[in-house]
Amino acid sequence: MGLAIVKTCTLVGMEALNVTVEVHLANGLPAFSIVGLPETSVKEAKDRVRSAILNSGFSFPAKRITVNLAPADVPKSGGRFDLPIAIGILAAAGDVPLACLNDMAFCGELALSGAIRPVSGAIATALSISHQGLTLVTSEQDADAAVRVPDAKVHGSASLQQLSAGINGQSAFNLKDSQVIEPQFNESLLDMSEVQGQHLAKRALELAAAGAHNLIMMGPPGTGKTMLASRLPGILPSLTEQQAIEVAAINSVSAQQRELEQWYIPPFRSPHHSASMVALVGGGSNPKPGEITLAHHGVLFLDELPEFARSTLDALRQPLESGEVHISRAALQVRFPSRFQLVAAMNPSPCGYYQGQQLRSNPDQILKYLGKLSGPFLDRFDLSVEVSELPKGSLTQHAQGESSAQIKQRVINARKLQLERSGKLNSQLSGKELHQHASLSLENSEFLESSISQLGLSARAFHRVWRLARTIADLKQQKDIQRNDIVEALSYRAMDRLLKRLSA
Repeated sequence: MGLAIVKTCTLVGMEALNVTVEVHLANGLPAFSIVGLPETSVKEAKDRVRSAILNSGFSFPAKRITVNLAPADVPKSGGRFDLPIAIGILAAAGDVPLACLNDMAFCGELALSGAIRPVSGAIATALSISHQGLTLVTSEQDADAAVRVPDAKVHGSASLQQLSAGINGQSAFNLKDSQVIEPQFNESLLDMSEVQGQHLAKRALELAAAGAHNLIMMGPPGTGKTMLASRLPGILPSLTEQQAIEVAAINSVSAQQRELEQWYIPPFRSPHHSASMVALVGGGSNPKPGEITLAHHGVLFLDELPEFARSTLDALRQPLESGEVHISRAALQVRFPSRFQLVAAMNPSPCGYYQGQQLRSNPDQILKYLGKLSGPFLDRFDLSVEVSELPKGSLTQHAQGESSAQIKQRVINARKLQLERSGKLNSQLSGKELHQHASLSLENSEFLESSISQLGLSARAFHRVWRLARTIADLKQQKDIQRNDIVEALSYRAMDRLLKRLSA
């Protein structure tokens, strides 16, 4: 009779919860049972583990095997428990020394041949294991990803046979060296200098980048809205090390690999307008991150905005304010981070135009088209700009505009001011923090309030214009907000002006 205890973890949302694998070998008719709320993929581990142990050169114990996954009230899914179960059986049978397992945590799926396969959530798992001072033992592929976590102790093995030999001291059991990733220039990023004209839209993109403000671009087809949005990552500051780890952990939970050259580049997600609410926000029976979480610390770009389902867009309202989304199910509740910057593009009408000879829609049709977007959702945008058709002759000119590198430097300088002043970006300032870090003179405060009242905007829009004015001043490296900063911030309300004009 033997008992072995092996450490591992299971993923619940973005969190890796500790799981203890208890393996008991008892006399009696040969049997193999797994308890502890295992899902089907975990129950099927019995056959994978048996074949992997036999094909690794060990004899499978002809005993009554009971595997308990504790705590028993947390659902377990996936193939990540194959390796700890196999190690537990070998340890209980005396093929692996029990004392060596105290400082290790195992995670990996087993092939029938005994090879160790990668599983999702390698970086999220490494973050949890490293905080406990344990060594993560996993597949070679997952080990290559896990060593990117600072202070993580990771060992990667290709097979169960190789791993058992290392634990028994029959071969080297070396930890992988921590991988320090240096920021790299990425040539795949599109440059702003390639954009002809559209100075207002480029200015709006710079302001959006400087304060992490939400931006909506509206204009006829083919004016460059998507082209402009795709160049936003090139003017955004690089991620910090902590932000890069968070983004990589999210990608690992979603079974996506973040390449080294993209490590410090803010994510840019552009889902199709047919995306469901679950795909955008996250969820499912076993909740997975949605697009807003995959865009954490980056940009979520929604092209053809009115083509998205209204209920799907309205589901973004709460995460835009809180920076996180909570998914509740009967068995569990998970939290996903979603501090993203929303950029959207849309045509002003069903035909694509709202004036001129090409207009084929009447005001009622245009209002019905724009009515697909709720007022509270549109209220979440700090800037709305019109991207007009270029004047004749603009496309044949070869005038070189500012490069993304030049704009990016101004954005970095503006963000540095914000972080030194309040510890956060302007778009994240609360009403109280605006009074503290972006105070207005009495005259400017009265002017802003009067302007908001005349435009018929909400109190939320009042604070958004205020935040934007602070960002405009930061780009100028000004200490105080001036009247012309407020005037410019008020000018970025193209959607409000269009709706007011159509309703008149």
